[in-house]
This record gives sequence, structure tokens and C-alpha cells, in this order.
Amino acid sequence: MKRHRLVRVPASSANLGPGYDTMATALALHLELEVEESGTFSVDAGDADLPSDRSNLCVRAFEKLHPADGIAFRIDSEIPVSAGLGSSAAAIVAGLVAADHMFELDAPLFEIAAELEGHPDNVAAAQLGGFVICAGGVPEKFEAAPGIETVLAIPPLRVPTEEARAVMPAEIPIGDAVHNAAHAALLVLGLVKGDLDLVARGLDDRLHQPRREHLYPRSMELVRSARELGAVGASISGAGPAVMFWCHWQQTGTLIENVRATAPDCDVRRAQLSPGGADVRAL
Repeated sequence: MKRHRLVRVPASSANLGPGYDTMATALALHLELEVEESGTFSVDAGDADLPSDRSNLCVRAFEKLHPADGIAFRIDSEIPVSAGLGSSAAAIVAGLVAADHMFELDAPLFEIAAELEGHPDNVAAAQLGGFVICAGGVPEKFEAAPGIETVLAIPPLRVPTEEARAVMPAEIPIGDAVHNAAHAALLVLGLVKGDLDLVARGLDDRLHQPRREHLYPRSMELVRSARELGAVGASISGAGPAVMFWCHWQQTGTLIENVRATAPDCDVRRAQLSPGGADVRAL
């Protein structure tokens, strides 16, 4: 019997304000990868502007574990590319999970995914779902209290991750480090307790967002206006330029209307938090 798998992987938002390179959450926007033993190698990326050869990230990840000869790949993704929403992490995790499940390899997927991606936060959220904290190469997952939702505003500008990382200094002032450590702790406490006042305080960042503001000034304008728009706060998603507004579920509809009115240039979407990570099933 020909092996045939369908993998579904969520988007992710990393950093979450003060948790630079250490914190992320999975979001309910998904990449689906269908992989089938067809006898012929092919890549169908649908309408997405993605490579249709072996340079495709799903295929590259798959081939880390098994050759793709004779395999047909079909990709359908809701995750915007180069927006700071973990599109690369989702593709990497999807390819690895597909190969691992098809050929029963029991591979160390997180370690391989983190090596391919270059840092662990997005791949941990994509693989595990929920909120993750990455420390010492080991991700820890936790769930937020019910009622917290997010809304995304995605400006048309795209910010290459390499450019965003290049502006980060090798050293930072001790005051900024202390500030972010304290506020990351407040954020986690607020999420676990469902205390949106703590979440609002905890989102404050002095490490990466101020130093990258020149790359996405429009995004930072929206972050600063989050309270006025009806959110408890906002954070730059990953390397940007997407902005993630945080709110209670009862405020989501009003928040979406306000953000769309204020930022007609942006793609505004409801993005529920996803407790589940990568999922695979045999077809």
C-alpha cells in the first residue's frame, strides 16, 4: 500500500514582547502538507508563491529524514510569508513530521527543526501548540487561562528575518535585561492566571522592538495605539511586521472593527490561540 499522509501545523508568534528568542505561541492559522508516494517527485504549492522544486522548505525538511524521490507534495497554507508568523517554522515542522510518520523513524524532531530554523521558539510552538518557553534547548509548554484572544494586523511591508536579526546588538544595558526578565515573568503569570492587567504590563519590551522600530515604524505606531483601539496591549510578532493585539474574547469584534478602521492598509485577522500543535494522519 502506498503511504499517504496529511500534516496540519499552526502558525506561531514569537517573542511576545519581552520574551525575545525564548517565548512563542501557536495561532489558529494553518499550513497543510499532503505527502503521497506517487512514484514521481512533484511539488504543488497551489496559489502560494512558494518554490515547486526541492528548494521548497517542506521538501528540504522532509529530506533531512528521508529522500523525496517518488513523493508528491501538496501544500495549502493560510500563513502569510515573511510577516513574522512562523511560516518557515510551520513548513519545516510539516516536512519533518510527514517523513517521520510515513517511515516510522522516531526522529528527534524538535532538535532537527530548531537546527534548520536557526532558533527554537517558533518551531516549538508549531510542533507542540499552546505557549512555549525555550531555555537550554528544551521547550516547555503551558496553557493560558480561557478567554484570551488575539487579533493580527499585517502591514503590506515585509521585513526579512535576517535584516531584523542583524540590527540586534551583541550586548545590551543591564537595565534593559532586568526589565525584560521581570516583564516576561509578569506576562507568563498573567497568562496562567487569566489576569489581563498583568498581561498588559508584561508585554512591555526594551530589548528588540525599540531597536527594530526603523524597520517597521507603521507596526510600532499600532503597538503604541493598542489601548486606544480596545486591546490590553500589543506586540510585534517575531521579526515583524505583523502586530498581535491581545484582548479578552468579548472585545475581539470591536477590536477588529477599530483596527480595520485605523489601519486600512493592513490585513486584519482574528487569530485565536491554538492549544494544539502539529497533527498528522494517514490517508
